[in-house]
Amino acid sequence: MENQTFQIERNRIVLYSSEGRLLAEITFPEQPDGTVSINHTFVDDSLRGKGIAGQLVQKTAELLRSDGRKACPTCSYAVKWFEKNPGYNDILL
Repeated sequence: MENQTFQIERNRIVLYSSEGRLLAEITFPEQPDGTVSINHTFVDDSLRGKGIAGQLVQKTAELLRSDGRKACPTCSYAVKWFEKNPGYNDILL
C-alpha cells in the first residue's frame, strides 16, 4: 500500500481500506491541561512491517507541533518512536 490517505479526525488519525475497514489508527485524547496523551496505535496485520505505525506517530507529532500542543506518549510504540526520533522532543512534556 504505497499511497496511504490518512484521515485526520479530532484527536485521532486513521487509515481505512477502500471498503471502509479500519486498517490503522493512532489516538491522542486531550487532557484537562490542554496537552494530549498519545495512548494507542493500531495497524492491521495486513500492513504490519510497512512503517505505517511510524507514519502515524510522525503525522501526529507534526500536527501537534503545528498546533503548538504538547504530548505525553503513553503507548509503548509511541514512547519508543520518540526515543528514536529526538527531533520531535520539543512537543513532549
